[in-house]
Amino acid sequence: MSLRSNDRQWGSVAKFFHWTTALLILGNGVFGLAMDLASSPMQKINWLALHKSIGLTVLALFLLRLLWRMGDRRPAEDPAPRWQQLAAHAVHGLLYLFIVALPLSGWWFNSVAGKPLQFFKLFNLPAIAAANPDMRHLAHGIHEKLFWILVAVLVLHVGGALKHHLFDRDNTLRRMLPFSRVRADATSQGDRT
Repeated sequence: MSLRSNDRQWGSVAKFFHWTTALLILGNGVFGLAMDLASSPMQKINWLALHKSIGLTVLALFLLRLLWRMGDRRPAEDPAPRWQQLAAHAVHGLLYLFIVALPLSGWWFNSVAGKPLQFFKLFNLPAIAAANPDMRHLAHGIHEKLFWILVAVLVLHVGGALKHHLFDRDNTLRRMLPFSRVRADATSQGDRT
């Protein structure tokens, strides 16, 4: 498998960014929701620190993904009606927006709460807003709502990929799956124009 993408499928670097980011977002979301299950205040503090570090990792991976993407090719899209192509582009745009907004909102929440932000206990990051206890609940609410909006957009993204794979039987999903090869005979079922 090539590191770089070609006109038929995504390269291994693009796949790495895609799947690693997806797993980190989903895992960190579940982790964030399970925070109240911590058995002690110290365990909750440690879990929260890990949650923040994973969120910062998602942000860093996304920025690296964008840099890689600027020099990487994009596989040709499988034939589809124009409205589906526009919907796919809109969903991707929303995914990118919320993948950035979610960790930034967490950083903002951490900043207004006046707490230190460490990256895996290696170094501290600066606050992006002044401490403001009155904004703490609002910031937390925004962070949580952004997570649920991102989940909804992810459902659309996964649903679209599965529709292409199971019903259209094209290569849309196959070209992003790790260790998968695109099928030369993948053709559309019926009129897709």
